[in-house]
Amino acid sequence: MSEQTDVVVVGLGPGGEHVAGTLAEAGLDVVAVEAELVGGECPYWGCVPSKMMIRAGNLLAEARRVPGIAGDASVRPDWGQVAARIRGEATDDWNDQVAADRLTGKGARLVRGFGRLTGPRQVTVDGRTFQARRGVVLATGSRPRIPPIPGLAETPYWTNRDAVATKELPASLTVLGGGAIGVEIAQVFARFGCRVTVVEGQERLLSAEEPESGRLAADVLKAEGVTVRTSVRAERVSHDGAMFTVHLGNGEAVGAEQLLVATGRRVELAGLGVDAVGIDPAAAAVDTDGRMRVGDGLWAVGDITGRGAFTHVSMYQAQIAIRDILGFPGPDADHRALPRVVFTDPEIGAVGLTEQAARDRGLQVRTSLVPLSSATRGWIHKAGNEGFVKLVQDLDRGVLVGATSAGAAGGEVLYGLGVAVHAEVPVERLRNMIYAYPTFHRTVEAALAALG
Repeated sequence: MSEQTDVVVVGLGPGGEHVAGTLAEAGLDVVAVEAELVGGECPYWGCVPSKMMIRAGNLLAEARRVPGIAGDASVRPDWGQVAARIRGEATDDWNDQVAADRLTGKGARLVRGFGRLTGPRQVTVDGRTFQARRGVVLATGSRPRIPPIPGLAETPYWTNRDAVATKELPASLTVLGGGAIGVEIAQVFARFGCRVTVVEGQERLLSAEEPESGRLAADVLKAEGVTVRTSVRAERVSHDGAMFTVHLGNGEAVGAEQLLVATGRRVELAGLGVDAVGIDPAAAAVDTDGRMRVGDGLWAVGDITGRGAFTHVSMYQAQIAIRDILGFPGPDADHRALPRVVFTDPEIGAVGLTEQAARDRGLQVRTSLVPLSSATRGWIHKAGNEGFVKLVQDLDRGVLVGATSAGAAGGEVLYGLGVAVHAEVPVERLRNMIYAYPTFHRTVEAALAALG
């Protein structure tokens, strides 16, 4: 016999938890299903603990910038303090009781186990079947993508979870993958004294972003002692019980005490039983409409939609799905001004389209790029002032369709650029704003002027 309910939410990362809790508070009978920890990747292995690591590394870097500006300083890194903070403040030693109590306190029923679609509006969890009167919300996130490199599967490699949870740093680390996760962890570990090599198969780091962003990340990492290898792939991996050896396509062999695989993330649909509702289990993502509907009585939010593996995307989509389930009006999803930030030092924030993506869509494009150091605040900042603002303008409409803000406060400066892209504010209107002096965001004014 199936158990009747109003809504079943499968996956309780930030988006799924928000859907389940909000619908329960609205008076619906909600079954919330989670196979791991309530809260998902972000608070336990992703956004929150990784930014604690980054904050610690940034403090070390700032202390090392004291000479020549403010006096003298000596720094003795202590990873133990970082590991203790992650366990004590961020993750409760990977115990989700607080999050679980928060969810059930809102009225949702928490069911622990792996949820699988077994029919329209139907989910089975370890032998229990739930039939949802209103429907099912899929919010199952993504998993690390592990490349099929010969020998890799037989080694004790790390994913981001292992790097975040480690109590002690290895003496040396090889990072496979030069995306956001790879470069963030590489910089942090290097700042704590670990010898780091980053291996990226594409021609540059951060290959999904502007070329200037990748070059900036590589230059900064190299200046801090990180070895960066691009345009080369790992062909074989071995482990002798103490050391990893990564054999590269150029004939080079890179040895390290530990290996981090950070080659992207993937959505896993086959195990969810999506074929029971007519979805291809081999698909890379679930297609949704503007209300996050996959079909009648089925919604999806977060990584599973293929719109970016970001907490802010899942929360944004969750709010839209909540409105639709409750029958409230509101705008459809609009992903044109998708913001993302690589939390290296300098931060690299971007919104909307890159220059190449805009050109690929057939837009008539004009761009500008202004170094952060050319602005008064950048000059004042001195040590650690690497960065730039790049704007991508659609000439036909006279609006920005993309922008990158890299610098000491790159992620914060991004906000204003996000508004400009999302609201399609005319470039001429942006040029006639008043920009506070001396701020980092004043570089935007110079970049607007440079558009011509």
